[in-house]
Amino acid sequence: MIHIRQILWSRLSRLLLQPKRLAIFEACLIGLVSGLAAVFLGQSVGWLGGWRQHISHVLPAYVVLPTIGLVGGFLSGWLVEHIAPSAAGSGMSEVKAVLARVPMPLNLRIALVKLVSATLVLASGMPLGREGPTVQIGASLANQLSHWFRTSPDHRRQLIAAGAGAGLAAAFDAPIAGVLFVVEELLQDVSGITLGTAILASFIAAVVARICGTHSLDLNLHFVIPNTSFFAEEIPFYVLMGILAGFGGVLFNRGILAGLRLNRRFLRISLPWRVGLAGLVTGLALVILPPVFRDNAGLRELLLAGGANWQLVAIAFCIQFLLILITHSSGAPGGLLVPTLGLGAALGYLIGAWEYHWLGLSLATTYARVGMGAFFSGVARVPITAVIIVFEMTNDFNLVLPLMIVSVIAYLVAEAFEAGSLYDKLLEFKGIHLSHETTRSGPWMELTASDVMQSRVETLANNMSLDEALHAFSESSHRAFPVLKDGKLVGILTQKDIATLSQRGLSGKHTVEDAMTPEPVTARPKDTLAYVLHLLNRYSLRTLPVVEGRRLVGIITRSDIIRVEAAYLNGQDNLTGPKAEPSRVIYSTRSPETGQGRLLVLLRNPKTAATLLEIAVAIARDRHYEIECLHVIVVPRHQSLAQTHVSTSSAQNLLRQAIRLGQAWDVPVHTQIRVAHDLSEAILQTIKDRYINLVLTGWKGSTTTRGRVFSRVLDTLIRQAACEVVLVKLKENSNFERWLVPIAGGPNAQQAIRLLPALTSLSKTPEVNLCQVFNSNQVQPDTTTLEKAANFLKKRLHGLVKITPVHAISVSEAILECARQNHSDVIILGASREGMLHQVIHDNIPATISRNNQQTVILVRQPQASTK
Repeated sequence: MIHIRQILWSRLSRLLLQPKRLAIFEACLIGLVSGLAAVFLGQSVGWLGGWRQHISHVLPAYVVLPTIGLVGGFLSGWLVEHIAPSAAGSGMSEVKAVLARVPMPLNLRIALVKLVSATLVLASGMPLGREGPTVQIGASLANQLSHWFRTSPDHRRQLIAAGAGAGLAAAFDAPIAGVLFVVEELLQDVSGITLGTAILASFIAAVVARICGTHSLDLNLHFVIPNTSFFAEEIPFYVLMGILAGFGGVLFNRGILAGLRLNRRFLRISLPWRVGLAGLVTGLALVILPPVFRDNAGLRELLLAGGANWQLVAIAFCIQFLLILITHSSGAPGGLLVPTLGLGAALGYLIGAWEYHWLGLSLATTYARVGMGAFFSGVARVPITAVIIVFEMTNDFNLVLPLMIVSVIAYLVAEAFEAGSLYDKLLEFKGIHLSHETTRSGPWMELTASDVMQSRVETLANNMSLDEALHAFSESSHRAFPVLKDGKLVGILTQKDIATLSQRGLSGKHTVEDAMTPEPVTARPKDTLAYVLHLLNRYSLRTLPVVEGRRLVGIITRSDIIRVEAAYLNGQDNLTGPKAEPSRVIYSTRSPETGQGRLLVLLRNPKTAATLLEIAVAIARDRHYEIECLHVIVVPRHQSLAQTHVSTSSAQNLLRQAIRLGQAWDVPVHTQIRVAHDLSEAILQTIKDRYINLVLTGWKGSTTTRGRVFSRVLDTLIRQAACEVVLVKLKENSNFERWLVPIAGGPNAQQAIRLLPALTSLSKTPEVNLCQVFNSNQVQPDTTTLEKAANFLKKRLHGLVKITPVHAISVSEAILECARQNHSDVIILGASREGMLHQVIHDNIPATISRNNQQTVILVRQPQASTK
């Protein structure tokens, strides 16, 4: 029996959960819930607003209205700030971003907070609308429903669009306009939405709201509208209205954005106080205005009933315009479309009064109704929706032709001066840029994190000491390192973490785990680029680890995003770029392997190759090393390494020169030519394959690339090579007689001292000057380090060794001055641990020294300590 029940239940579930039937059920449910939410919002605002007006008649209005505005705004802002920050503002732009597949929160919490906070704001008298809150509430409820009933991402998008349309339909009692607004503004595309779902949800929401009688926006419910008419002679006045509404829409949108910028820059107080202050200002303004304005719909009803003079309407238009800018820029949860109806009605009323004075054809109230659609279109840039929404609210066919004229003209004028609707501008203000192309087929949705991430990641171990971590930072251009424990991501160590070590009472003996940021924000390989960009912007990150489970598989930086964007703008088809193949050896020679280690010398420039080889031989003889000569031919990434024809004749000439020199000095010399897509990768691969102990390469002396210390290739070599690295910037006709060695006691400076006996063998009578730069306030500097280095060299050199303490503020200037005074031929520097990161931010000392003198400069970096 139980088995039979299970079978029947299973069949019933499959029957009910078929996609089409499920979509109908979900649309009905979304429409019902969105309509009830709109009913609750409308009734709550009506009841609390009526109580506010009653109290203002019983007690002094100049006390009651500002106080209620302040308290209501503060409570609303507090709810938003502490429970659901995404509920601030209109909410319409956030829904548009979500429908454009930008991941932003929409859930039950946001819906509830938006409902309560918007009620407090609107009931306090702030001149905002309830259509924005109802749209966000409907979309949030629909998104929450899609998580309760598991659906695909595309179906979830359809449900959110249906929820947004239902919210708008319930607010305006305009189901057709609700659907059109979703298609025309929020989606701007009908190919990805099931229109039946949106129409059904909007219809049910409008029916629920109508049955409960909460339509303050239904223009037929409160008063009888005079008969309307349309004459050909009025067309110039409607054209003028469309032009003015277009200009007014541009001014309104710019005012909204200017208010947001001013609040962000100057009004640096919490959200509750900003919204409360806006409520206070609104209350004070309502005290000054006639009592009819104490109801949010007061201005619109006054104009449509024909009971106002043009002077009052002009003043009310200006005051309402400013109040809307003030309240919305504070972050108050409320819509902007309903207020535009009031402003449009005022604009139309003024033009209608002028027309009636000159022609006497139509009443100003007719122009007021048409003006609502004109201003709506100028702000939201949705002319079709503007026509339908006013028509559905008035049920007046005589308005259709003038509405079409003014809405289209307002749209064209506004777009001519500033393209994009108000909601596009609000999203751009938040750093989200949408376009019809990019949201549908651009890189942000097509590419995933795995397409753009860097698979090779430098990491730190959780039990590594902070001293070792500081060393890693100093020898790297990275601003953050992922932290691993047993191969799994457990945190990230950033420059910000390093900068606050002393404040947190941490020293170099503590471990990375003590200082890192645990549980960092991460992305998954299949996450879209839009989601990655959202995470980087939302949490102000520069690097984002990519994980599968807890296993680190890559890392994405802002540079990777910029690279993809640049490739997209340049029209490149493959935005991720071709993957680099491993370099290939296409020529090699081998000598007897009799050395105790290997020195890799990179031969690229024929002009400096001979001198570079002499230095290599000197070091190899001193350390009993073999020499590995490497020449790399770089080919474009779109070409196959195996199939690309390259010429090796000039490279072989360089390598033969190296072999002859090695034979003359009895030093084993191996040679190879590699073809590669990336020079640094080829060098690192050679270091690994040939077990290299020291790399010697030329250096042009400086770089103009922002963020680089030496160059892209050399920075990679310095950072990743697991061996000693020596960079040489050679002067033409180089001499090696007078050597200047600045030291500061660091390990790389000591490495330079140990290398000096081999290098000075290039000269018969070398003169070595050891200098150390001290602060100007050090009257008796400690020269112990200098003396130890001098004693070490005197035992190993056949030449003069002297020490020179120098007092100066700038290290690089002091070294340059010392080199000039001593007529130095060579300056040899150690790449200090703390220097690398400091040099990138403040001053690249080796580059500064190299750029401002004509001597040969040699830079030494000791082997990288293992961090495994």
